[in-house]
Amino acid sequence: MKDKIQIVVAVVIMMSGLAAFYMLTDQPMIARVGAMLGLFVLAGVVGYFSAPGREFGQYAGESIDEAKKVVWPTRKETLQSTGVIFVFVFVMAIFLWTVDWGLTTILTKFIGHGA
Repeated sequence: MKDKIQIVVAVVIMMSGLAAFYMLTDQPMIARVGAMLGLFVLAGVVGYFSAPGREFGQYAGESIDEAKKVVWPTRKETLQSTGVIFVFVFVMAIFLWTVDWGLTTILTKFIGHGA
């Protein structure tokens, strides 16, 4: 029950941050954004100290660790892949143009329109 209350409080704080941004229209933009971000951070802190918040924090940390394990392609591999894609798109465009031209010619002759 304590966790549910903490999450509800965090959501209320976050909503009040959004409301503060729109209610402080007479203040400079930096103050409005600062108030909103400050309340968002406070909501995050309150939410983090609940069990689901800690689980989410652990999940986020594990996701970052997994992202660090990604092997990015080299420049050469990237350029080769891009070249293959451009060639495929060009060939496909020629093929589709040919099919379109052929079908247009056939239908024009079948229907009897055109020169």
